[in-house]
Amino acid sequence: MAGARILVFGGSLRTGSWSAKLAALAAKELALLDADVSLISLGDYPLPIYDGDLEAQKGVPENAKKLRAMMNAHGGIYIATPEYNASIPPLLKNTIDWVSRQGAGGEDPYKKCIFALGATSNGRFGGYRALIALRYVLELGLQAHVLPQQVALSHVAEAFDEAGSIKDQTVAKLLHGSLTRLISAVESDF
Repeated sequence: MAGARILVFGGSLRTGSWSAKLAALAAKELALLDADVSLISLGDYPLPIYDGDLEAQKGVPENAKKLRAMMNAHGGIYIATPEYNASIPPLLKNTIDWVSRQGAGGEDPYKKCIFALGATSNGRFGGYRALIALRYVLELGLQAHVLPQQVALSHVAEAFDEAGSIKDQTVAKLLHGSLTRLISAVESDF
């Protein structure tokens, strides 16, 4: 029997991105927990900056439609975000905005899927402010169900070991707990 279907992605395309590394670790752990995991890069789905006039003239871009369909094919979504200026990066916000458009077709994944969040930052707050901003957009703006368990990985340049695991066992346990809860919520339709 296939496990819970979970989509995982990071909110940064930078080479060596810490959020991509956290997303990869989350995907690996989810697979070890018997989830059916899809790890993607937003770089494979380039989108123009959201513009209502562009949408009126040309409709929703195909990549937004593809992402929306992919999100709808999963019961859970794990997003790992970096922190940019105490908020989420423009790439992630732009992706969320395009996918939210009704013209993207299909069911609204923000109302269908269960979300779990993680953040990375070289600062001492570990991307916590980005988590607040992302939660605000998803919960208040889009009425998504976002699990309260989250991971804020601080001083991220020293946070991973050579195998890509989190060195701090307390934080590693928080990630494991968040992912276990995501699987449980997806399997029970929360």
